[in-house]
Amino acid sequence: MNEEELTELERLRRENEALKKSRASGLTMKVSEKGAVSVYGLGRFPVTLYKEQWEKLLAMSEGIKAFIAENAASLKVKE
Repeated sequence: MNEEELTELERLRRENEALKKSRASGLTMKVSEKGAVSVYGLGRFPVTLYKEQWEKLLAMSEGIKAFIAENAASLKVKE
């Protein structure tokens, strides 16, 4: 193998390791064609929101956690 092939092989190995790590968590993200953030792995379809929508949602994460805790008896768990 020449140096160029070895460089390409090493790049592919790193890329493969990164993909394995992302699959381990089950969730992946990418930027959509329209510039939004899509999260894959939560359900059949991705969850896609624009930056400001994610920021609003993340800002209220403690409220969401509290709401889930308060309503735990009424909520179903999908396994």
